Amino acid sequence: MKILLTGANGYIGMRLLPLLVKEGHEVICAVRNPARLSVNENLRSQIKIVTIDFLEDPKSGVLPKDIDAAYYLIHSMSASTSDFDEKEARSAKNFNEMLAETNCKQVIYLGGIVNENELSKHLSSRKNVEDILAEGPAALTVLRAAIIVGSGSASFEIIRDLCEKLPLMITPKWVKTRCQPIAIRNVIQYLIGVLGHEKTYNEVFDIGGPDVLTYKEMMKTYARVRKLRLLILDVPVMTPKLSSYWLYFVTSTSYPLAMNLVDSMRVEVITKDRRLQQLLHIDPIPYQQAIELAFERIEQNQVISSWKDSLVAGRFTKDLKKYVKVPSYGCVKDHQSIPIEDSKEVLHNIWSIGGARGWYYGNALWKIRGYIDKLVGGVGLRRGRTHPDKIFEGDALDFWRVILADKEAKRLLLFAEMRVPGEAWLEFEIDSKNVLHQTATFRPRGLTGRLYWYAMLPFHYFIFSGMIRNIATKRY
Repeated sequence: MKILLTGANGYIGMRLLPLLVKEGHEVICAVRNPARLSVNENLRSQIKIVTIDFLEDPKSGVLPKDIDAAYYLIHSMSASTSDFDEKEARSAKNFNEMLAETNCKQVIYLGGIVNENELSKHLSSRKNVEDILAEGPAALTVLRAAIIVGSGSASFEIIRDLCEKLPLMITPKWVKTRCQPIAIRNVIQYLIGVLGHEKTYNEVFDIGGPDVLTYKEMMKTYARVRKLRLLILDVPVMTPKLSSYWLYFVTSTSYPLAMNLVDSMRVEVITKDRRLQQLLHIDPIPYQQAIELAFERIEQNQVISSWKDSLVAGRFTKDLKKYVKVPSYGCVKDHQSIPIEDSKEVLHNIWSIGGARGWYYGNALWKIRGYIDKLVGGVGLRRGRTHPDKIFEGDALDFWRVILADKEAKRLLLFAEMRVPGEAWLEFEIDSKNVLHQTATFRPRGLTGRLYWYAMLPFHYFIFSGMIRNIATKRY
């Protein structure tokens, strides 16, 4: 089958893509920026990539006419607290218009469970998208899921942050809300199982795991699996706004995502039926086993995708290609260089920067800068990195975003997503003479930006000189 995969570089899309290719399907990946599709060269050679931003006015002739089926995996919940529902509706309408030019027979949509009359804004938007897609030219198959549990999923990473960092939690009343978590492996099984399955055309299915748990029970189970001590005290006085700030400061989530999640956590999300489970003969994975499977991936460094690599998990939701060319005029710079002996080892150090490895010098100062960034509404350091020594363009790297990662050219370029009065780049490059160059570039915004740079100069002097020295000489 020829399949259109939207949201191909998202958390679900990245898991689904290699399995569709493995099953022999011809896959067309619709992405806003092809450079951000974090797949190896072997997989990239087996797919076709089309550049589409479904928020923009539809363009004719972009999609191949002979598409058989399409996955609609586009979400905007992390991007804002105000207009994400409008963006999701616009994307769905534009998708319908573009798909009408093709012979597509089926659209598969992953939404959220909506079994209460009063829904959160997030779940209302999911339902609205579902209604819009139902008006499209192809038969619609809807899979409604609650919390998805897997390495790199937003829900799993938030629970992980909370339980690993807080032995004592004073929590809001939404921790008593029930939900039905589902393992990412089951989600992928369902998404593949309904493909081309005519009995699922124009049908809506709830999908969930075998356990119905409160959020409190989910955290307790996580702590038990990880052998952590955890005491949870829930209080009725914590407002949704306070709850959102609590999630934002303790976990790696963005504030818009925290707000939307808290709004949804007051709503019970429990499956109504098991029709699809019986139709596809899928064995649901218990919540505890889903956690254990997630940690198998983490411990083997096999996390395929993470919600944190999405652009909407950072400060800049637009295409970052315009930042690839580092400006020269109106900028201040810190340039360091050092001769090296083993370029392969040094390149490995560069590609391993951030996350658990840290920044090679003054890690305590980097952490303080991360805490300050969180306090002023930034992303902080908690996003870490998805893989310990693999980097793709568009990846999140602590409070930086990877703009260029070219191992053959021996060059890594990062763009700052921290809160700064201007724009900042950090570049590493090994030249043909085996000299490592490290350049921090800052384009200040007004007098405040220049004052910021000069106030940070003493720290820059020690941090940047120590960083390049350790990158060039450390062996791990």
